Amino acid sequence: MSLANQDFLLELLKTPSPSSNEMEIQKKWIQYVKVFADEIRTDHAGNAIGVLNPQAPFKVLLAGHCDEIALVINRMDENGFLHFDKMGGINPKAAVGMKVTVLGFQSTVTGVIGVNAQHHGGLKNDFELEDLFIDCGFRSKAEAEEKIQIGDLAVYQTVPEILADRYIAGRGLDNRTGAFIVAEVLKRLKEKGCQVGVYAASTVNEETNMGGAYFAAAGLAPDMAIACDVTFATDYPGVNTNKYGDVRLENGPVLAKGAPINRKINQLLERAANALNMPLQYELTPRMTGTDADKMRLTGKGVPVSLVSLPLRYMHSPVETSSLQDIEQEIDLLVEVIASLSGTESLNPLDD
Repeated sequence: MSLANQDFLLELLKTPSPSSNEMEIQKKWIQYVKVFADEIRTDHAGNAIGVLNPQAPFKVLLAGHCDEIALVINRMDENGFLHFDKMGGINPKAAVGMKVTVLGFQSTVTGVIGVNAQHHGGLKNDFELEDLFIDCGFRSKAEAEEKIQIGDLAVYQTVPEILADRYIAGRGLDNRTGAFIVAEVLKRLKEKGCQVGVYAASTVNEETNMGGAYFAAAGLAPDMAIACDVTFATDYPGVNTNKYGDVRLENGPVLAKGAPINRKINQLLERAANALNMPLQYELTPRMTGTDADKMRLTGKGVPVSLVSLPLRYMHSPVETSSLQDIEQEIDLLVEVIASLSGTESLNPLDD
């Protein structure tokens, strides 16, 4: 990955993008993509879409969501402590002792998620999110209300790090890596050329309701769509690979197999991987994928979908970790498969 591209990825990862409040990251994404896109489109959900070949009749939608999990303030007590619920899949155990950035309606505030000292009994084993609180240094509810209001969001205060020159770690790789990947695919297809219309969407709200993907696909009516997300790596201590499968960093992108997935798109992806001499991994999604693919598939007359995922360690924690090599390979794979399309392909699984 070139330094310039890595800098863009790091900038996305540093930018707070809690589900329902993705405007800042979308503006940065648009600023980057507009240099090489033929068009930039937005919609009422908050999606940002870069387009190549908008006049082409065959349309391919790539969706990588830019939102991250977050905390949402639901009350302030009389002593100025903030209490919160989750916006997406927050793990209470991962939150303990973390610093957070509260995106207040008046200003951005740093806080810490307090924890009862072990000397005083510590946390109970079965604690829930409502047992935790944020300490911003306020001395009263009135002081807190000068900067914070109910519904304001908070994200973990972490800085993305490169590990051993091969991995990247930080919060919200799920799935700002996907928003990065679809932007890079568009950029390289602009340089390489392709015959089909390409719509690279940085989608919103995936962590909470997947509404962004629905808006994007319903508005575009694509002929095919590929969700670019993350999936569970199982290559670290304590994971039962017999139960959860064997997915490893640096073993290539992961293709989903299951009822929602169009077999012909997967065949195109496998053919492209073979052309690149690239390894692939697989995951099973028997009923649903749990990604943007589920919503895109059920728009309009129905959209053939596939899911290409980046292996990710420590999902929904402040230290999610993935491989720079895997990111680069996923970009190469998607560029190869889209550049190979003539626009006359049938994705009907009953067609020979």
